[in-house]
Amino acid sequence: MAGQLHEALGPISWLAGRWVTEDGRGCFPNIPEFQYHEELQFTCIGQPMFNYMSISKHPEKGTPMHQERGFLRIKPGTNDLAFLVSHNFGLTSHEEGHIDPEKKEIKLTTVNISRMSFAKPPVVKKFIRELKLVAPNKLEVLLYMETDNTPLTEHLKAMYSKLE
Repeated sequence: MAGQLHEALGPISWLAGRWVTEDGRGCFPNIPEFQYHEELQFTCIGQPMFNYMSISKHPEKGTPMHQERGFLRIKPGTNDLAFLVSHNFGLTSHEEGHIDPEKKEIKLTTVNISRMSFAKPPVVKKFIRELKLVAPNKLEVLLYMETDNTPLTEHLKAMYSKLE
């Protein structure tokens, strides 16, 4: 159940709600380019963090592609952020960064990644995640990824519209 935003979330309050892709595209050196449809949710239950959920689907077939669950926490009184994300393919990432409140831009970089013992290769080594409010109710998200085979490379780029 979503509640009133915690006052500490003020600098990132524009993230609150549901977002759906207008256009989601992915690429990586060892896979063909692809498109995806995704819904993001950032909800607050009264704590200085957002509960986060992401569900990606194939744009034509509607079949599941990727899911994430986690928490985006702000250090009260600062622009410092921590993002803890669990991915359905067997890893968790701990990312930290900051919000530029004037530009409404968030940049997060991996601090730690944990991986289940039987996750398939390649091994993810690093993420850089950028979220930017580019217009009222329009969110752009970029995700860069490094694996044990590939240096840090743009992997995902999507534009979202806010639903609520």
